Amino acid sequence: MTDRCAELAAGLAEIQARIQSACAYAGRDPGEVRLLAVTKTWPAADVAHLVDLGLTEFAENRDQEAAPKAVELAAARPGAAVRWHMVGHVQRNKTRSIVGWADEVQSVDSPRLAVALAKAVAAARTRGERTEPLSVLLQASLDGDPERGGAVLSDLPELADAVVQSGELILRGVMTVAPRAMLPPAAFELLATAVDRLRKDHPEAIEVSAGMSGDLEAAIAHGSTCVRVGTALLGYRGLASP
Repeated sequence: MTDRCAELAAGLAEIQARIQSACAYAGRDPGEVRLLAVTKTWPAADVAHLVDLGLTEFAENRDQEAAPKAVELAAARPGAAVRWHMVGHVQRNKTRSIVGWADEVQSVDSPRLAVALAKAVAAARTRGERTEPLSVLLQASLDGDPERGGAVLSDLPELADAVVQSGELILRGVMTVAPRAMLPPAAFELLATAVDRLRKDHPEAIEVSAGMSGDLEAAIAHGSTCVRVGTALLGYRGLASP
């Protein structure tokens, strides 16, 4: 095992222990919480190491980095059953590329984006480049800050309807990032209330993607089914992609 692989293995073991502990404290089954490795700015070689360690789900936030990385990983680990998630802001002019590599987009924040993604999926299916609809999560803004992205909570029902009516998207649930000005427990409790309301009309929205390296315990305590971990798993990133 290389030094880098050993480093990743240690990070993975620590994160898995934190998830186990958080679930035990919350009285939840650890099998209810998925670990999504956020590999932005890290090379495909690191993703390949994580595949070797048993991980299968990876997240990126920039199409221009993710698209070639997905190709490189497929060459390095042919046949590996991995799923790629887009968790960053999606520009509508990037949807054609994104639906080429992403199995799920967790950052749908407007009906216009839902329409653009659905059109891109339909076109990809026509070209024979994609066979399945695209799974999506609604990005919820807990404080309404436009700089952080996301739909305000009162707009989630309309956004959910737009996704369902698209015909090419599958509504899986909701994603959020806890605002810096809000304590994580309060933020995730607010999200849990909004998710409960949304599920009355959309019971299929079962996924709650919430919690990262610094606040995953609070997210799990309030119902998160997917924690997005980068720094605690891979280390501190540089300012630019390698």
